[in-house]
Amino acid sequence: MLDRVSIRLATMDDCIALARLAEQLGYPASPDSLASRLDRAIANADHHVAVAQSDGEVVGWIHIIRDTSLLHDGHAEIAGLIVDPGSRNRGIGRRLMESAEHWAGAHACEVITVRSNTIRTDAHRFYESLGYSSTKTQHVFRKKLPAAGVHSIATSPDRI
Repeated sequence: MLDRVSIRLATMDDCIALARLAEQLGYPASPDSLASRLDRAIANADHHVAVAQSDGEVVGWIHIIRDTSLLHDGHAEIAGLIVDPGSRNRGIGRRLMESAEHWAGAHACEVITVRSNTIRTDAHRFYESLGYSSTKTQHVFRKKLPAAGVHSIATSPDRI
């Protein structure tokens, strides 16, 4: 039942549950690594992490980030939305999205972006049902960098 679900800010006590949920979606993270990331997110005013709790158990979470760049002001992006498979189709994802939209609006964001893998067609329908529309298809390029602090002085940004 939806009435037994509450949405609240994430706390450091939620790390094990958040890591478990991230792994279900294919993003394995140890509770320790997730704790480090969550600690940074909680301390950063441009991040918002909320959890959905049902009967004392965390069954979903959302992470949204406010971003400004030379290209735009007032932009937010959903960095992660996960609802436990056993708790889906109960309105929990919708409530988490509403909490993120409320936070973004209160932080002067005019647009929210959410990225979704092309194979997650159920997620696409979910976002569309909330009024989001697909605006482009793109390729994502990634490069693994050496550990922090390993770059040589010859490639430091002030030498480029």
